[in-house]
Amino acid sequence: MRPETLVGDHTIYACVMGSRAFGLATEGSDTDRRGVFLAPTPLFWRFEKPPTHVEGPAEEQFSWELERFCELALRANPNILECLHSPLVEYADATGRELLSLRGAFLSRKVHETFTRYAHGQRRKLEADVRAHGAPRWKHAMHLLRLLSSARDLLRTGTLTIDVGEERESLLAVKRGEVSWPEFEARMTRLAQEAEQATHHSPLPAEPDRRRVEDFLVRTRRASALQAGPYDEVVQGVVRGGGVGQD
Repeated sequence: MRPETLVGDHTIYACVMGSRAFGLATEGSDTDRRGVFLAPTPLFWRFEKPPTHVEGPAEEQFSWELERFCELALRANPNILECLHSPLVEYADATGRELLSLRGAFLSRKVHETFTRYAHGQRRKLEADVRAHGAPRWKHAMHLLRLLSSARDLLRTGTLTIDVGEERESLLAVKRGEVSWPEFEARMTRLAQEAEQATHHSPLPAEPDRRRVEDFLVRTRRASALQAGPYDEVVQGVVRGGGVGQD
């Protein structure tokens, strides 16, 4: 089965991400689409397993297979957690809606480590730009502040909100390069300190609810295996054809 078929026929959840989901879109902003697909269980019985992710088929589109998506979410991957909380959901079937109902099960105080580690990496890149060119890439600087603010608020409240709301104009000013590098550094440092302080009193649990997520994944895989349809024919066709790489 071709990767684009998995996305086209087996997507369970699709949303818009990037600036449009963050409330930071301006004229000419791209539309970044993200999704989750459920590879039919019989495809895992082949030597050649389904892909863990698929880029495309449309421009600015990227999708993860459900199991990989859940693994990354349990590790508090910032991009994955934000995808689950997009305010711009384009599609969700019954399985996708159950995935969305599990959003809280993925959240834990681990977000402090993962969000800030990602932020530190981005900060080093911005500092390298300043050394090389005298200024950072301000768009990346804007998104770094947005991420740190989101992490701080998540740790404070236990709720992940990715639309920047009233912070839109101040963040867009950063994108336009209307702040100085020292001012940006001060804001970044303050947000990191506030996130650190929030960790000690956060309502989030220490660990995500891995058992609840795993139960969902097992039930979903079992239902796919028991579903009557063309998937058995796919596997039988592979066996009859004498190869595992055939579509």
